[in-house]
Amino acid sequence: MATYTYTAVKERGERAAGTIDAQSESDAVGELRRQGLVVVSVSKGRGGKKSRGARSKGRESQGLFSTSLSKPKGRDVSKARVKSVEMVVFTRQLSTMISSGIPLVEAIEILGEQAEDAGFRGALVDVSESVRAGKDLSQALSNHPRLFPKIYINMVKAGEASGQLDIVLTRLAEYQEATEELKQEIKSAMTYPVISLTLVLGITVFLLIFIIPKFEEMFNSMKVDLPAITKALLALSLFLQEKVLIVAMGVVVTVVGILMYFKTDKGRYFADWLKLNIPIFGPLFSKVAISRFSRTLSTLIQSGVPILGALEIVSEACGNRIVSDAVNEASESVRQGETLGEPLANSGVFPPMVTKMIAIGEKSGALEHLLEKIADFYDQQVKTTVDSLTSLIEPLMIGVMGFFVGGMVLAIFLPVFKMVGSLGG
Repeated sequence: MATYTYTAVKERGERAAGTIDAQSESDAVGELRRQGLVVVSVSKGRGGKKSRGARSKGRESQGLFSTSLSKPKGRDVSKARVKSVEMVVFTRQLSTMISSGIPLVEAIEILGEQAEDAGFRGALVDVSESVRAGKDLSQALSNHPRLFPKIYINMVKAGEASGQLDIVLTRLAEYQEATEELKQEIKSAMTYPVISLTLVLGITVFLLIFIIPKFEEMFNSMKVDLPAITKALLALSLFLQEKVLIVAMGVVVTVVGILMYFKTDKGRYFADWLKLNIPIFGPLFSKVAISRFSRTLSTLIQSGVPILGALEIVSEACGNRIVSDAVNEASESVRQGETLGEPLANSGVFPPMVTKMIAIGEKSGALEHLLEKIADFYDQQVKTTVDSLTSLIEPLMIGVMGFFVGGMVLAIFLPVFKMVGSLGG
């Protein structure tokens, strides 16, 4: 039997350090976990060399780790970014490793070794060093706000305080997975119409600049009175040929101006209002905002984050200023001792079904569970709406293309029909 020095976190988030006698490092970790501790690190002997048993065990299971974890040179980890999918995998694996009894520092180091992005790998080096130096995990993560948003840090902090870090991390991973799935639904809804509209406009401009002028020479040789639609088409073609650079510059300046306006405070507010009120896509964005609000608030409350702190985080995470203002007003009402459902109902942003379920949840003490049901319902609504939009947009784009291309074909052939008719007469 050997003596192991350990560092751990108690149920209320307090640091604990001491020694424990056990047959092996895994036995020591198991005993500490049975005592309700979240193990941060375990070393063999009193101040002896760091044991690498758990780390080696983790490497054998993964099969592709380097011999050491070092910070990448020449890379500012404070500006590191990581794909959302990789962050979901990191969170899920960290939860699994902690549940399996691997000490926190060892788990972070192992995951850092397998990280594909150099900046993310360097950030995990900083996190592991900070935790080893005595900082809480939430404090270490807060040094990298680009990688770990406010909701992530606060949930980890709540998990540390409750002694259920692995459970909270699992819940966080599930939240990230649901959020990522929702993003993919939005992308699939927006990608098709954008690409289709771009192709339609591109084809139309190509025909006007390169194809229509060839017919103009034929019309001049025919010496017939052209219909108004044909004259308009030829005039538009001539204008684009002579002013194509000016038109292109005008389009670029307009797009840049709109983007710059949307970066201002008024512009962002108008853009968020437009998202909720624009025809066809407005209901979709509204459902997404409600789903994000419900799932985020439910996850935070289930993880032990106080309601006021949770509402503050939700107002930043809902992704829409209109919804955010409604949440902030509701938060102020809650701060003054009022309910959450009533101010949300008065905002006009949330449907009656949502606000009534929230009110019922407050009265029954099951707010987080009803919020989760609301989120699940609206996630399904988003999927249904995306499918409906896809079915609607496809014939709509075909109609738009038919209008432009068919209109040009009609304008070209009307003079021909007119000439043939005159010859026949």
